[in-house]
Parts: sequence; structure tokens; C-alpha cells
Amino acid sequence: MLRTVSGLDRVRLRLDRVRAAVGEIDPVFLDTTALPCAPLGRALGCSVTLKVETLNPVRSFKGRGTETVAAVARQKGASRVVCASAGNLGQALAYSGRRRGLEVTVVAARSASPLKLRQIAAFGADVRLDGEDIEDARLLAREIAHADRAYLVEDSLDLATCEGAATIGLELVRDDPGLDVVLVAVGGGAMASGVGYAVRSLAEHVEVIGIQPVGAPAMALSWRQRTVVETDRIETIADGVAGRCPIPEVLSDLLVVLDDVMLVREDSIKVGMRMLYEHAGLVVEPSAALGVAAVLEEPERFAGRHVTTILCGGNVAPADFARWVLEPVVR
Repeated sequence: MLRTVSGLDRVRLRLDRVRAAVGEIDPVFLDTTALPCAPLGRALGCSVTLKVETLNPVRSFKGRGTETVAAVARQKGASRVVCASAGNLGQALAYSGRRRGLEVTVVAARSASPLKLRQIAAFGADVRLDGEDIEDARLLAREIAHADRAYLVEDSLDLATCEGAATIGLELVRDDPGLDVVLVAVGGGAMASGVGYAVRSLAEHVEVIGIQPVGAPAMALSWRQRTVVETDRIETIADGVAGRCPIPEVLSDLLVVLDDVMLVREDSIKVGMRMLYEHAGLVVEPSAALGVAAVLEEPERFAGRHVTTILCGGNVAPADFARWVLEPVVR
């Protein structure tokens, strides 16, 4: 086990603020199921626990962070918040904003999932489409926030999003004395930095591994080279973790709290989704299957271990799920 930087004091998060975040979060997002899944474990050759973050109004872990950040925005006197999103953050911010009387604008790329866009609008947010991917959407979100003097929520850079996500780590350590290795999807880094920080703070012996798709490897490459590496394109079905431009402050946190960052192939992600469906009866989006994909690609690394993987989202269109998961089985 090797962490590239020592010293939690170098991380932006603080444990007292993470614990305080629990009080700001709608209980519907808290105390989520940690499901031991023996059938999946037998198939993978290790003990498996699934931290299920999909059984809530926005079907993802993002509500933990948006509840925290919306509370901060309201405390600062904001009446409107703006974010860029591939879909899950936008849904969650729309939900949290509506609870607190905040107007919400979500900027998404033109390639964003129609299902996720419909759900954002259903929660009452103003949806604007711009650009080819999430990085283009982020530029417009910043312009809108500046022009309209709105509160800009930048996932992962906005520390409150990380603090909210870190409450997952509090629950993992509290609920599982046998916690051994935690697999966490890495996109912008809010969940990975938050969970990694909480787990390392409270159970330093536990290994925390980030997972990214080979088709969106920017943060993994940056972590390995210990400097920001931007990429030119995104080629993955895992839209929830698809980015090209890592945030330096988040990378600095991840260098402290993660033991490794793995890259997994698209075929492994699809097989992971299928295994979660067949062995656990769960429908998840591609980002949530990254942990299972990691075990599939390096079974010897995890053989006999107690593996906990966070199922971070379940927003997948039925047609996509059928194409990626069900149709290959039929053929």
C-alpha cells in the first residue's frame, strides 16, 4: 500500500466539517444500504459489499453534496445557483435547490443523456445545452454565474460537494469493522476525495482505490504523474465520470487519500453492470459498475479480500441498459 503524499493536513477537508454536513443533508440520502452480496462475491472470487447510493429521489450519491452546498449557498444569501452537469449533479442540485427556495440553472452538453435532462427539468431547474462535453458546459456555467451574479457550484472544487460525499465514508467505517478495500469511481473527484479522506482519517489501514474508464483517463493520468494532465476527447459510456480537465486542488487531495487509481475497459464496465443485475438484482449506470470492472480486470489483486464498492448512480435509460447489458446475453 503506497500513498503518494503523507499528511491529511494537506487535504482541503476537515473531519469536523464532514460530520457537520450530516445535519444539512436530507435523511433520504443518508444511512444507505451496505449490502453483502455473496453470489457476486463467488463470481468474483472475493467477499463483496455493495454500498447502494441509488435508492433516493435523484438515484445517485450526488444529493449528499448538493444538500451541503445548497445550505452554504443559502447561508451566503444566494437566491440562484448554477452548475454544469452530465446529469446527476444537475438532478441533485435541482432537488436541493427546490427544498431551499433557490432557483437552479443547469448547463449540460448537447450530448448529455436525454433521460437525465428530463429528470433535471422535472425537479424544476432551467436546463441549458451547450458544447460537446462537460468541459464546454463548465465554461458556459461560469459565464452565466458571473453575468447573473449567481452562486456557481463547481463539483469537486466546491468543497461542500466533497464534504457531503465524505459522509459515505463515515458510514462505511461505522457500519463495517471488517472494512478492507474500498473501490470508488473517479470523475471530478468529489466522491473519491471525500470518501478517501473520511476512510483514511478513521481507518488508516483500509485501502482506497479510485477507478476510471480508459476512455476518460485524465484524473488517473494526472494522479500517476502527480501533475494535471488534460486529454483531448472522451470515449466512454460512463458519462458520470467523463471529464478532460482535472482540477488541481482536487488532484492534490487525491494524491493524499488514494492508494491507487485503476483504469478499466468499456467491455469490463458492461460486464460489471450485467453482473450487478444478475447477482444482485440492481440496475446501475456505467459509472456505478467501475468497481466490479476493476475486480474483473485484476482478480488476483482482490482474491480473498473484503471488497466494498460504491454504487454511485442508477440513472440509465432503458434502451441503453438493454443494449449494454441485456442484448449481449440474448445473442
